[in-house]
Amino acid sequence: MKRLQLLTLSLFALAFGLVTNGCGNQGSVTIKLTDAPGDFKAAVVTISEVYLQGEGGRVVLSDEATTTNLLTLANDTKDIVKDAIVPEGRYSELRFVISGAYIEVEQEDGSTAIFATSNDYAGLPEGATVSGILQTPSFSSSGVKVKFEGDAVEVAGEQKVILVDFDVSQSFGKDRGQGDKWVMKPVIKGAEIVFSGSVNVTLAQDEGVSLPTVDGVPLTLGAFRATLRSTEPAADGAAEPAAEELALTDANGDGVYEASFKFLVPGNYELSFVGPEGLSFTTNPGIPASVTIGSGTDQSKAFVLTSASITVP
Repeated sequence: MKRLQLLTLSLFALAFGLVTNGCGNQGSVTIKLTDAPGDFKAAVVTISEVYLQGEGGRVVLSDEATTTNLLTLANDTKDIVKDAIVPEGRYSELRFVISGAYIEVEQEDGSTAIFATSNDYAGLPEGATVSGILQTPSFSSSGVKVKFEGDAVEVAGEQKVILVDFDVSQSFGKDRGQGDKWVMKPVIKGAEIVFSGSVNVTLAQDEGVSLPTVDGVPLTLGAFRATLRSTEPAADGAAEPAAEELALTDANGDGVYEASFKFLVPGNYELSFVGPEGLSFTTNPGIPASVTIGSGTDQSKAFVLTSASITVP
């Protein structure tokens, strides 16, 4: 028999979106999951609950069962949790409760055998014959534990998006001396927490530059919109990311208009402006302008409008 001792699954994108929702000291969390393929034919798990373990106990993020073949996530992601509310506090662990699972393993003669947590596991293929047991010690009660780098994640007031990149060596090993039994023994490595960044964009009007009047109404910089677009390469087959647009406002009345792009995944972006229809304009520095967002960085990019004129059709 071809001996498959270990299935390594690289869950390398676990994304939390911790943002204020206007309801006090709490935020919302989104978790995306992705894996690298292994040598097994199938590795299916049902995640019945996802929760954070913190000072105040357990905070359930999702109790809706999700069944997925981990091997199919090699070039894809799956939302395990979407916009769950998290109260203020300190959290030391994320846990996945696994209520059932099966693996399909190649045999010496080229056929495959299925090992499942039970003969009637709902995630089994229709008509499947179970050859043996797959044990998942305590995963259906306390869950698979994911510890955070630095021991804990703090949620207090307005939060940034947190991306947690980590590797999981997900082991499916033969139980020694038991030919019809496999054991699932995940080994969770430390997580590297990467904070999002933000960029504050300002647009001022150069001295000597006046904005035209349209339909009897003088234009202001408030008629412009700031745009931000990721320039990171899109995954194969994925559409290019759309630009985000924000209105420019002058909250303190100093003539400098601002827009703030928050909760940005670290990476490379392109900043620009959109003016009123039919208006041709230039800025200093020129647009589009490149900007690199680092982990936990808050940047400011200042632009000056250097010319503006109505384009004649």
